Amino acid sequence: MSLTLRTISREQHLAYIQTLPSASHCQVPAWADVKTEWRSENLGWFDKNGELVGAGLVLYRQLPKIKRYLAYLPEGPVINWYAPNLDDWLQPMLAHLKNQGAFSVKMGPPVVIRRWDAPAIKAGIQDPDVKRLRDVEATHIEPRAFEVADRLRKMGWQQGEDGGAGFGDVQPRYVYQVPLANRSLDDVLKGFNQLWRRNIKKAEKAGVEVVQGRYEDLAEWQRLYEITAERDRFRPRPLSYFQRMWTVLNNEDPNRMRLYFARHNGVNLSAATMLVVGGHVWYSYGASDNIGREVRPSNAMQWRMLRDAYAMGATVYDLRGISDSLDETDHLFGLIQFKVGTGGEAVEYVGEWDFPLNKLLHKALDIYMSRR
Repeated sequence: MSLTLRTISREQHLAYIQTLPSASHCQVPAWADVKTEWRSENLGWFDKNGELVGAGLVLYRQLPKIKRYLAYLPEGPVINWYAPNLDDWLQPMLAHLKNQGAFSVKMGPPVVIRRWDAPAIKAGIQDPDVKRLRDVEATHIEPRAFEVADRLRKMGWQQGEDGGAGFGDVQPRYVYQVPLANRSLDDVLKGFNQLWRRNIKKAEKAGVEVVQGRYEDLAEWQRLYEITAERDRFRPRPLSYFQRMWTVLNNEDPNRMRLYFARHNGVNLSAATMLVVGGHVWYSYGASDNIGREVRPSNAMQWRMLRDAYAMGATVYDLRGISDSLDETDHLFGLIQFKVGTGGEAVEYVGEWDFPLNKLLHKALDIYMSRR
């Protein structure tokens, strides 16, 4: 199969994404407008009949002081990763990116390698010898994913540093997902653990209401988000980031980004943003106040978002990044504990991969990043 690669328009890129069951929200054309500190380009792969058969959003970040770039395809490109001739897909991409001045390429193949269902994770948490998710026997293994990893290594790609729970600009390697395909909402609710079901009931009894927000409500979102940032000790993104995200994503597709609030007696206690691409729905950012926790606003909000995702015909509700630590003393352990309660499953992707086009500059970038 001979493939050619060239720059395509955003319209072509979007039209291609719309023909697929789903793609990552980091690979829709509008994501480039969210990440304004990067230059962007839309790539298209064409077969010998001139048909568009793959696409990728590339973000370029310039190295300080020189006109050379790191080329990044977050959770992409969107190609046939299981093609036996993976070389024919990736070689033209590397040649093109080198021509564009890239000294290094980073990509995140959207290829799942392992899944663990909730009972397997719970057993792992209870076992004192188990410290990490990877020490637990997976409930499902995708052999083709190991072949993809082998092919990449043979081509000279290097597995990147593990992105942990996906904080910062690196995409998460481990995520938590609730599968919705071929399940009734009742099945989904039955999959929740007792604590979650109890908390959902508690919130209902207390009169917690969950509402969808609009652009004007982003300032209220920011208030809750900044309380969360202070509590959990991370640096919050500015309000302008979420305003831009809302504007550009919903201009591309009016249903791309949503905002939810859980409120009690007229006071907003927690909030979340949701992203939608085809049949894949992500819980993207979450925020909550330090007050009102006893009425369980976060459980009520997740249940509403999950029901809305289901009503949209989503096949998966994605709770995004988790760390792979099952150690109760780890500060990120609470994250997996909260998400495991939804039934769902932990999912491991093949991770991010780097191709140094210029080994010296690639090494310099590594040193620069490790010092930050």
